[in-house]
Amino acid sequence: MSWAGPLGALIGFGLGLLEYRLMSAVVIGALRRTDRSTTEAEKADYERRIRILRAVLVVMTIGAMPILGFVIGRTLSG
Repeated sequence: MSWAGPLGALIGFGLGLLEYRLMSAVVIGALRRTDRSTTEAEKADYERRIRILRAVLVVMTIGAMPILGFVIGRTLSG
């Protein structure tokens, strides 16, 4: 068994984690600066939407990058 696939997945996980941290800091920070909520209900809804966005970012970056790394590692190793 070749170690290229698992090694690619490990590298993909690390890059996905780094990408998530950077992207979430920029995007969520910008969203919080543009929050124009006036009532507590609006504020709670805005925070709920930010949590949904954060979950989508986790799936896209931390979830997909190891899979992509595994596939690239297996492809390059032959």
